[in-house]
Amino acid sequence: MTDQGKGTNSWKQRLASGLKAWRFASVLGVFLLVMAGIGWRLVDLQVVENDFLRKQGDVRTIRMESIDAHRGVITDRYGEPLAVSTPVQTIWANPSQTDPDDPGLTSLAGMLEMDEASLRQRLRDYSGREFIYLRRKVQPAVARDALALDIAGIYGRQEYRRYYPAGEVTAHVVGFTNIDEHGQEGIELAYNQWLSGEPGRKRVIKDNRGRVVKDLNLVRDARPGRDLELSIDLRLQYLAYRELKAVVAAHEARGGTLVMLDVDSGEVLAMVNQGSYNPNDRSQLVAENLRNKAITDLFEPGSTMKPFTVAAALESGKYKPDTIVDTTPGYRRFGRYTIRDHRNYGPIDLGEIIVKSSNVGASKIANDLGGEALRSFYSRLGLGQATGIGFPGEVVGVLPARMKWRPVEEATLSYGYGLSVNALQLAQAYMVIANGGIRYPVSLIREEEQPQGRRVLSEHVAAQVREMLRGVVARGTGGRAQPGLYSAGGKTGTVHLVGASGYEDNEYKAIFAGMAPIDHPQIVTVVAVDAPQSGQYYGGEVAAPVFARVMGDALRLLNVKPELDVDGAKVSQASSGERG
Repeated sequence: MTDQGKGTNSWKQRLASGLKAWRFASVLGVFLLVMAGIGWRLVDLQVVENDFLRKQGDVRTIRMESIDAHRGVITDRYGEPLAVSTPVQTIWANPSQTDPDDPGLTSLAGMLEMDEASLRQRLRDYSGREFIYLRRKVQPAVARDALALDIAGIYGRQEYRRYYPAGEVTAHVVGFTNIDEHGQEGIELAYNQWLSGEPGRKRVIKDNRGRVVKDLNLVRDARPGRDLELSIDLRLQYLAYRELKAVVAAHEARGGTLVMLDVDSGEVLAMVNQGSYNPNDRSQLVAENLRNKAITDLFEPGSTMKPFTVAAALESGKYKPDTIVDTTPGYRRFGRYTIRDHRNYGPIDLGEIIVKSSNVGASKIANDLGGEALRSFYSRLGLGQATGIGFPGEVVGVLPARMKWRPVEEATLSYGYGLSVNALQLAQAYMVIANGGIRYPVSLIREEEQPQGRRVLSEHVAAQVREMLRGVVARGTGGRAQPGLYSAGGKTGTVHLVGASGYEDNEYKAIFAGMAPIDHPQIVTVVAVDAPQSGQYYGGEVAAPVFARVMGDALRLLNVKPELDVDGAKVSQASSGERG
C-alpha cells in the first residue's frame, strides 16, 4: 500500500473515532439533560407545587360525607316508645359509572323489588348524572346482599326510618313523618323542630369506585333530635281504642272519638278516634282518617250542656238545688219552633232537670238568666276558644254572640244547640266541674310541675253539680255508664248531625261526658259516636256503656281503690291511688 493509501485510511479511522466520540457525547448529553429535567420536575412536584398537587389529589379522593342525625324519640308518660328512628340503608347509583347492560342488575332489581327494565332504562336516561336514588330505607340485610353484588356505581348509605310501635292506636296523636323524617301530622308536625336532629359532617377517602376506604376526621358531629315525653298513658290509650273500635263496629257507626283527661292537671291520658290508620303502612291511607277528630271536628254538644246551664243558675244566686221549675205541659212554643221533653215531668228541681234531661226546664232557666249571662258562663269554661293544646288543625268552635238575644236562641243554647265544640273542649269544661271549679289548659306533653289554673266556678257550686251528675248515672238517662266498682257521674247527649241541607232526620251523634269516682274525680272522659246504624242511637244506649268499660279499667290500672262491692254497695272512700 502506498503512503497516500495509508494516509487515507488513517484519516478515516480518526474520523470514525471522532464521530463515535461525538455521538457518545451527544447521547450522554441528551441523557444528562433528560435526567436533569426529570430531577427538576421531581423537585418541582415535591417542593414547588407540592401544596397545589396535594390539594388536587385530595379533590379526587377526599370527600365530605354527611352524618345523618336520628330524630328524637316520642314516649308515653312512663317512657314507652311511641315513635323511634331505626337505622336503615338507602341504595343509590352513580349512572356515569354503571353499565346499564350489567348482568348483575337482574339480581339487584329483584332484591330491591324493582322492575328490571325500568331500572336499566333509568340508568340510561340519567347517564350524565352522578347520583340517583334506587331504593330508599331498605332493611340492612337487603342492602348488604345488594352491595355484595359488587356492581360498579351502586352504593349504599345509612339513613333512619321512623317506626311507630303502637301503630294505629296512637296514630292520631303522634302523627307521622315523610321519608325525609320531616313531621307531617300530629305531634310529629307540631314539635318537628324539637324532634329534628342536626346532621354532622366528616372527611373520608374514597377509591375510584366511590367507596369509602378511610375516615380522616370529624368536621362536625351529628346532633340527635331531642326526645319528647307525652302525657298519654299507653295502657289507657290501648283500652280506649279497643272499646271505641268495638262500639263503632257493633253499631255500624260512621266513626267515633274518645278523650280522657287527668282532672288535676289537664293532661290528656288518652285520645283515640275511629276510623284510624297505620302510620307504618301508608299504602291504604284514606285522607278522612288522618284527622284527629277529637280536636279538628266540631259538633253541637246537645244535652251535655245542661249541667253547665244549671251551674250558671246556681252561680247567679237566683237558684238553689231544690228550686222548683215547672215544666208543664212538657213543651214550649217559640213562634214556629217547639221545644219538647220526652214527657211531661211537671214541677221538678234543678237536679231532676239534669237527671231527666228536661229541655223545657233548661230553657226556662236560660230565659230567666238571659242569653248573655249564659254565653259568658260558657266562655269562662273555655268554650269558643283554643284549649291551649297547640295541636295542628285545632278548631275553636262557635259560641254565638248576639246584640240582642231572642228567647228561642237563649232556649236552644241551654241544651246545646246553636253552638259547637270539639270533644277536647267538652272534656275541658267537664274537668272544671270535676276538680272543684279550676280551669287548666289541656296538654299532650307531660307536665313536670302542677300547671297554673284559673278558678272559673265556685267549689261549692261544682260539688252541687257533681251530685246531680251522680243522679244521672244512678237513676237517670246514664244508667249504663256505671263503671263497675266505682261511682260515676255524667251526662248523656243525643244530637242530630248536620248534613248538606241542614239537620239530618235519621243521623245522630251519641255522646256521654262524665267523671269518676264521683266523690273524688280523677278522670274525665268524653265519648262521642257518629251516626250509629244499629237502631240504637241515644247517648245513654251507645256512648254510656263505652264510658263504663273504659273508666272501670282505667281506674283499676291507676290503682284507685274500689268504692263499691259487686252489688253496688259502698265499701270505702276512694283513695287518690298511685299513678304507676
